[in-house]
This record gives sequence, C-alpha cells and structure tokens, in this order.
Amino acid sequence: MHGYAVDKQDHLRRLRRIEGQVRGLQRMVEEDKYCIDVLTQVSAATSALRSFALSLLQQHLAHCVAEAATKGSAEADAKVKEATDAIARLVRS
Repeated sequence: MHGYAVDKQDHLRRLRRIEGQVRGLQRMVEEDKYCIDVLTQVSAATSALRSFALSLLQQHLAHCVAEAATKGSAEADAKVKEATDAIARLVRS
C-alpha cells in the first residue's frame, strides 16, 4: 500500500482542481486575455502543484521511507536515495 492511499480521494480532488486551473489557462489564451492575468494564473497552478507534491512527499517519507528504515539494510538506503532524488527534482523545478 502506498503512503498516499489513506488520502487518495483528497489527492484526486486536489488534482481535479489543478486540472481545472490548467483548463482555465487554456481558455484565457483562447480568449486573448492580458498576459499578466495569464501569468498570475500560471503562478497559482504552479503553486497548487508544488503544494500537492510536498504533501505527497511528506506522506512518502512518513510511510514508505519510515517503514523501510525499520527494516534496515539496502531497502532503507534505496528509499532514502529515492526520496532525496525526488526532493532534488522538486528543488530544481
């Protein structure tokens, strides 16, 4: 079971809202809205995705990495590296 499974429905709701924001961006471009207004909405959608990613990362650390740490050995090392790599990708984006 994945760490986010407990909150799966909440995550899906958040993703649907983000999807709606992106569709709104498409409409804004189709309707030739002012550039700054579009950029403001891009910022909001980016922030929503970042917030979702951080929530998912927290759950991964609390569930998957913590569980592997209790088992120890190579699995724990692999989960820590996997989480570290994910954090690095988030920081770069």
